[in-house]
Amino acid sequence: MINETDLIAFDFDDYQDRVNELMLTTGDKRLMENTLGLVGETGEIAEKIKKHIRDGNSLDTADMTKELGDALFYLAGLAGHLGIRFSSVASTNLNKLYDRKKRGVLQGSGDNR
Repeated sequence: MINETDLIAFDFDDYQDRVNELMLTTGDKRLMENTLGLVGETGEIAEKIKKHIRDGNSLDTADMTKELGDALFYLAGLAGHLGIRFSSVASTNLNKLYDRKKRGVLQGSGDNR
């Protein structure tokens, strides 16, 4: 178990490998668990932000760190199940966004801009 006092630097693939060791399901059950887990965790993040904006509740950064970590876990698991290295997901996304920025189309809609 990694404690806050024993922080270890991970790269995306190290993290993904550790997530894969923790998966309890395989096959289509894993696909379902990771997909629904990701949706559920991002829903929890959205709910906390909604209450922050609507009710003026403070955003507890320690709590948000945990929720974001849960979403990251399921995202890494889903990528692993699909045979996609997490570092590839991250670098592909940044390359896409920097290309859009360079072409002045960072804002807007549509996947292929």
